[in-house]
Amino acid sequence: MVRSLSQWTKTLSFPARISPNRNSKDCNVNVLPITPPPAPPRNKSTSTSSASTMSSSSSPSSSSSSPTPPPNVPITEISQIIYPDPESEKAIMGSLVFCIHHKQGCKWSDELRKLKAHLNTCKHDAIQCPNKCGSQIPRVMMTDHLAFTCILRRAICEFCNVEFTGIGLEEHAGTCSSEPIYCESKCGTRVLRGRMSIHRAKDCAKRLRRCPHCGREFCADTLAAHGATCPRSPVPCPQRCDAGPFARADLDAHLRDECKALTVPCTFKEAGCRFKGPRHLLEAHLEANTSAHLSLMVALSGRQGQQINMLKSAMAKLSTNYTGTLLWKITDWSVKMQEAKTKDGLELVSPPFYTSQYGYKLQASMFLNGNGPGEGTHVSVYIKVLPGEYDALLKWPFSHSVTFTLFEQGTLGSGGGGQGGVAESFVPDPTWENFQRPSTEPDALGFGFPRFVSHELLNRRPFVRDDTVFLRVKVDPSKIVAV
Repeated sequence: MVRSLSQWTKTLSFPARISPNRNSKDCNVNVLPITPPPAPPRNKSTSTSSASTMSSSSSPSSSSSSPTPPPNVPITEISQIIYPDPESEKAIMGSLVFCIHHKQGCKWSDELRKLKAHLNTCKHDAIQCPNKCGSQIPRVMMTDHLAFTCILRRAICEFCNVEFTGIGLEEHAGTCSSEPIYCESKCGTRVLRGRMSIHRAKDCAKRLRRCPHCGREFCADTLAAHGATCPRSPVPCPQRCDAGPFARADLDAHLRDECKALTVPCTFKEAGCRFKGPRHLLEAHLEANTSAHLSLMVALSGRQGQQINMLKSAMAKLSTNYTGTLLWKITDWSVKMQEAKTKDGLELVSPPFYTSQYGYKLQASMFLNGNGPGEGTHVSVYIKVLPGEYDALLKWPFSHSVTFTLFEQGTLGSGGGGQGGVAESFVPDPTWENFQRPSTEPDALGFGFPRFVSHELLNRRPFVRDDTVFLRVKVDPSKIVAV
């Protein structure tokens, strides 16, 4: 890039140690313009104007104006304008200066007279692009500019080998049909851009394909796996019968109901029949073995009855009371009382209960209209000893104290007291036959209180509520009698 001397001097920087002005770090070169001699006057007005111009040019204020030389001055006269005498020229041109591109990183520093020659080779100085694209590019960046950014550079596409200008290559990038790119369906394959549509239609593993049996769409790479489980895919009968093929979803129904080659057991398998053969022979087997099947069903019915009894016994054991205390809830009291008054000797019996898990087996009974001395006026209660599973291990006669308590309802905790009611207790006499070890036929009545509670007291106090009565029978091995 060609520069005039005046342009150089505008941007020069001098080191402080040799600058004409030692009081500052850098010093700009200031030059005093010299006004050229005026042309001869043509007339009076012109002469007057020229004189005025000369006068203003030689005034002190003009000495501090810009150092730019006057226009249209020949280059041979510039040195005379800037340097009015040889001593000034020698002092200025011999000054030590930095390159005008020192802020960009140029390390050059030398006399001012060598600056022009340095700028002709300085790598940071801007020059015209040789392709005449109009850009001013520093020499250090010219190689990259010519290779990558110049809009008039000539470049060849690395994929299709077609030559383009720089701007043409930028427009061509991203559209080249020979450029390999990854499949847009994300199958992982790189395909030439020009063949992408063919790849997606025929070769892509992620293209959608319709199942020919069920009509659903799947990726091409999963269609084979779907075919192994498709419910509408045709499959042959695994028993190799003459029928078929069948849709996979219908195969189970065919094997269960229709397949003649399937080996099936006899319908009386659970009863013990061991026949097992093709389906078409099953009907003949049933007709030929009717009596045998009937005998098997009778035996099965007997076994099932035994199992039912065992289950009932197990359920009874789970619900049996082993605490030695029975809380007997008697419902529908009014109906049962009326029935007891019309039928002589009507007795209610409680569920059996035990004094402990391996203890005595007992049962309470009640005559609502009384028994013996209390018949027609009182409620009678009794307890009897039943044959138990562990009687051989127990001590006889039975000697635990027994307490009957008929509860008043709705009085629990009222006034700070306990549950109200009527209680009667006794301790068995060892001589009583009722409490000896029972035989298989237990005592029909047992032992208790024929006049436990009168009908009049039963109606006067709240023993009956919601047509329900609660009677507690407590057996205590300590032989303590409740008062």
